[in-house]
Amino acid sequence: MKQLESMEQYKEIIQGDQQTILLFSATWCPDCRVIEPFLPELEETYTNVQFYYVDRDEFIDLCADLSVFGIPSFVAFKNGEETGRFVSKDRKTREEIETFIQELSK
Repeated sequence: MKQLESMEQYKEIIQGDQQTILLFSATWCPDCRVIEPFLPELEETYTNVQFYYVDRDEFIDLCADLSVFGIPSFVAFKNGEETGRFVSKDRKTREEIETFIQELSK
């Protein structure tokens, strides 16, 4: 999974015409570690989606701007517009994440 490296990169990738999902996470987050093992499989399955890892601690202002107060959380963009979000403080299952991704295509 690509890692978000700057706010300039963020502004550029959300403008693209491909569905982009930002995964907000942190190294210290136990619920984030639970979903890590299957993330590469999701990337392989959903090749029409770009995935970016966003370190919550490094991009705390972006989290506040997007109202991401719990991790792991997912926010999707396409053509500069938010297309969906799966944001909460709860642990997420693989099935819930896949349902979120599939709903973006409808």
